[in-house]
Amino acid sequence: MALQISPPPGETIEELRQTIQRAIPDCEVQISGGGGHFEIRVVSAAFEGKKTLAKQRMVYSAISHLMSGDNPPVHAIDRLETSVP
Repeated sequence: MALQISPPPGETIEELRQTIQRAIPDCEVQISGGGGHFEIRVVSAAFEGKKTLAKQRMVYSAISHLMSGDNPPVHAIDRLETSVP
């Protein structure tokens, strides 16, 4: 079995932040975690009038490429909070 090295948590956190901000402009993003497990909080006016599941789907669809493949940098989102400012 080949050794697979994951990027440092700081790089993955920054990639998550940038990816979410591109998909949901003008949002505020807070991310913590490491080892493939992260907690994310996103605040955006784009969530106005949407139910919780729809807001979470917006975030998950933005980061899905970071959670797929043989050795993804993101294995799980342990906590996802989405809210309106």
